[in-house]
Amino acid sequence: MIENLIKKTFDIAKKRNWDKTFWAIDVHETMIIPNYKSNDIPKVWYPYALEVMQMLSKRSDVCLILYTCSHPHEIELYNEFFKEHNIDFKYVNENPEVKTDAQGYGNYDKKFYFNVLFDDKANFDANNDWKRILDFLNSYD
Repeated sequence: MIENLIKKTFDIAKKRNWDKTFWAIDVHETMIIPNYKSNDIPKVWYPYALEVMQMLSKRSDVCLILYTCSHPHEIELYNEFFKEHNIDFKYVNENPEVKTDAQGYGNYDKKFYFNVLFDDKANFDANNDWKRILDFLNSYD
């Protein structure tokens, strides 16, 4: 369940004294209902997605990364759209804060580091998971 992943992420961060965790979030079929039109970005949120994204944006222990295959001009439009809704993505398809260390655990030269991934291709269920995440975040700490 998605709640288990989030709890595990926060628990590990606490245990290892991390000041933040990294969350990669897809757009289409994850946050936003797709419209399948070029040059007209969809702007209809899945239920509870907006509320959760706003909550995550306020947390100092969460760094949001926009994870998308959108075209560059669409990404610009999405960044404006998200800012209008008080959602703060720090990065797009990258995490420059975690670099490859020869002595470290992983190599992040081609795959950027994240703790949490919300993506329809990774079995994220936008119709149900947002409510579960909202309930979990409201009760966790």
